[in-house]
Amino acid sequence: MKPGSRNLITDVPGLRVGNAEDHKVRTGTTVLVADAPFTAGVHVMGGAPGTRETDLLAPDKTVEQVDALVLSGGSAFGLDAASGVVDRLREMGRGFAVGGMHVPIVPGAILFDLINGGDKGWAENPYKGLGRSALDAAGEDFALGTAGAGTGATTANLKGGLGSASVVLPNGVTVGALVAVNALGSAIVGDGPEFWAAPWELGAEFGGLGVAQAHPDPHLPMTKLGSHQNTTIGIVATDAQLTQAQCTRMATAAHDGYARSLVPSHTPMDGDLIFAAATGAQALADPVADTLLLGHAAAICMARAVARGVHAARAAEGDPFPAWSARFG
Repeated sequence: MKPGSRNLITDVPGLRVGNAEDHKVRTGTTVLVADAPFTAGVHVMGGAPGTRETDLLAPDKTVEQVDALVLSGGSAFGLDAASGVVDRLREMGRGFAVGGMHVPIVPGAILFDLINGGDKGWAENPYKGLGRSALDAAGEDFALGTAGAGTGATTANLKGGLGSASVVLPNGVTVGALVAVNALGSAIVGDGPEFWAAPWELGAEFGGLGVAQAHPDPHLPMTKLGSHQNTTIGIVATDAQLTQAQCTRMATAAHDGYARSLVPSHTPMDGDLIFAAATGAQALADPVADTLLLGHAAAICMARAVARGVHAARAAEGDPFPAWSARFG
């Protein structure tokens, strides 16, 4: 396996990502959009999720394709980011056609960043505007770290951030991951600087530090339990031709990436969630073997994306946690 040319989820042809931030509020929004509607699924393993339109992604539901996916800060307020994306897509003539109307289908998920030191005294919910701005900014290249939905994110002992990674499989299919890391647990082993995701690193994409030689007591993991500001939300994507059920299976497998890169993960205080997206450009020669490989690749990409997001975070005045780059860089 090797990364795509950008080592971003946008190595999947046809996908674009846009970020929008408000650094005064210490929050932001990230949008994944494609040139055309794409098949999507979702799997939730955290105990405290915040979501919009995820029920329609179940394999038995009528609408199998969506127009965009949204990751946002802001807890329940951040769900309004998808409204801004819906409005903008409607202006563009995008959406599910119903009786002469177009209804954009835009599932979303949020993380909790309301007590990270930013100014949350807004008179009007800012997330609708952030969603619209993120969509307008969508392109093949985008910032990682303190950007988009990762702007105000934290982990147990470091700033979190927005991460992404990709891989090109031997069969020519591309898989990518995008994640906003705001975990209860830690992305680094003990006091660091090594990442839990180190066994899956390709090249030196998050420092090339290798595997930690000493490990803390695994029964006493470091967490930010007292602060209750958690949830890691992500997307895995491919250009393979998948059904909604197969997308759901890929999202499920990708949760292994959280478990490999964040300790602990999937806790009652996290809303850990992963969307899956498939553009359908490439048919699978062997649906059984190839879907197994897709799930494995999605988990690897997600673990790498988590570490890249934390590694790329930038320090700012008043941060509740240090950035990895400031502490170890």
